[in-house]
Amino acid sequence: MAGVSLRTIGKSFGATEVLREVSLDIGEREFLTLLGPSGCGKSTLLRVIAGLERQDLGSVMIGGRAVDGLRPSERDVAMVFQSYALYPHMSAGENIAVPLMMRRSRPWQRLPVLRWMSPRARRIRRDVEAEVARVAGSLDIGHLLERRPAQLSGGQRQRVALARAMVRQPRAFLMDEPLSNLDSQLRVQARAEIAELHRRLATTFIYVTHDQAEAMTMSDRVAVMMDGRILQIAAPAAIYDDPVDLRVAAFVGSPRINTLSGVIRKDGAVEVDGTIMPIRPRADAGSRVTLAFRPEHATLEPHDSAGAIPGAVRHRENLGSDLFAHVLPVGARQPLILRLPPQRIGEVAMDSAVGVRPAPQHILAFDADGRRLARAA
Repeated sequence: MAGVSLRTIGKSFGATEVLREVSLDIGEREFLTLLGPSGCGKSTLLRVIAGLERQDLGSVMIGGRAVDGLRPSERDVAMVFQSYALYPHMSAGENIAVPLMMRRSRPWQRLPVLRWMSPRARRIRRDVEAEVARVAGSLDIGHLLERRPAQLSGGQRQRVALARAMVRQPRAFLMDEPLSNLDSQLRVQARAEIAELHRRLATTFIYVTHDQAEAMTMSDRVAVMMDGRILQIAAPAAIYDDPVDLRVAAFVGSPRINTLSGVIRKDGAVEVDGTIMPIRPRADAGSRVTLAFRPEHATLEPHDSAGAIPGAVRHRENLGSDLFAHVLPVGARQPLILRLPPQRIGEVAMDSAVGVRPAPQHILAFDADGRRLARAA
């Protein structure tokens, strides 16, 4: 078990800067997820930790020691790839056994004929098979060890890849979007299995994904990355409720967060197209700001309610457990989305005039550069 520390990691491919002085401390036994859109640098950062890519700047430390000069095999980490990277000509059991055979036996002891002639080679093989059976049993794939990858489902191949990583007993697990090839129903099951695996092994997990549901449901902390930088590192609840950057607020959450453009009045309040919002950010009068609030943090009211944003219902989605009303404010191009109890569907008639009132305590304010603004006392 080991913590991982990154210090000002920089990486470029030609003229393209992929990582921009990324610094990060990951605690021992922590489950940290690198979350961000495609191309933000999260997979490259994981490969730098593993030693599969060499950084141009900065240092990687695992377990308190610098590993920059070490090969991937010497860093004592295990990586689970998006493609699973299983050998197609080997059985599941043989795939799982590969790292143990490579570590415990010499090249000649792995030759097809000689491995059965040497008593030591036979003993190593028996020990490896016992370890493979133990790990496979813990992942409920013991009955699949004789099958080849082509004979396994996506979920079964994912478990084989996890088992191959587990047998090494690494200091840290590195996972690069391991669930992206699974269907939605199996992905939910696999999320729970990986979270339970982390609790059982009590080992450092570093997980890469663009799927916010994976990040929010499994992680101790989430690091949101964009354009080669980490914008925010916090617990999932803080990432959702207390984003420090507008890009973080917009990326996390489904449906998306609602945004409104406003201007600071002389009295410090924010005016949005004639509606005075009950929030006073710390910004100069006349400054343009962006207000944001989650779909569940607003109420639907009559069109002429004082302090409510007037608009019209343009779309509604009844998902059974939730009702989403899309309300287009007067003069706006982008609708606001409200999460309502499904019992209120009768109040959400198409094209009806309504008012939207965000909860004051949940309204977030951001400056022109997308940085979070504090509230005035």
